[in-house]
Amino acid sequence: MPKLRAVLFCLLGSLISAQTPDPQADIWAPVRYLVGEWEGTAVGEPGTGTVVRRYEVILKERFLSERNQSTFPPLEKNKTGEVHEHLSLFSHDRKRNTLVFRQFHQEGFVVTYVLNRALGSSTKLVFESELMENVPDSWKARETYERKSDGEFIETFELSQGGKPFTVYSRNHFKRRAADPGR
Repeated sequence: MPKLRAVLFCLLGSLISAQTPDPQADIWAPVRYLVGEWEGTAVGEPGTGTVVRRYEVILKERFLSERNQSTFPPLEKNKTGEVHEHLSLFSHDRKRNTLVFRQFHQEGFVVTYVLNRALGSSTKLVFESELMENVPDSWKARETYERKSDGEFIETFELSQGGKPFTVYSRNHFKRRAADPGR
């Protein structure tokens, strides 16, 4: 009986440690390369424009913040052009042991995304919406980050309406700002 208890104790200890995240693990490791200032091109429904973005770890490393501004020149279909801004906050959901990010758009849309590990890889992160505020219930969104290097990534924003397949709304190609002192 003591041998059985020892085996059960070891098994139970293994199960508990397998479910408990390593407190020394860097929860920001998948997105830490984003920290800093970026600029690039934006191509999509609003046209072709420029984009600038800044990521920083804030509030005692509990969140990763992102500020974005995309500028699109006037087009035939949009005579005044467009400046789009949004703010995002990434967090680590300890209960689900995953990254979540909330994106707040100037138009009043708020999207909560969750990392979909099954669609990603070591160089690709896919976040899918689990909640969207101020849009019809039938809409879904997806953000994909493809890391090309520490100084380059591509972000693809896709939308789905009414259960239809996702379609690309915009694609941004970022390069780290040359004057970025963080790198």
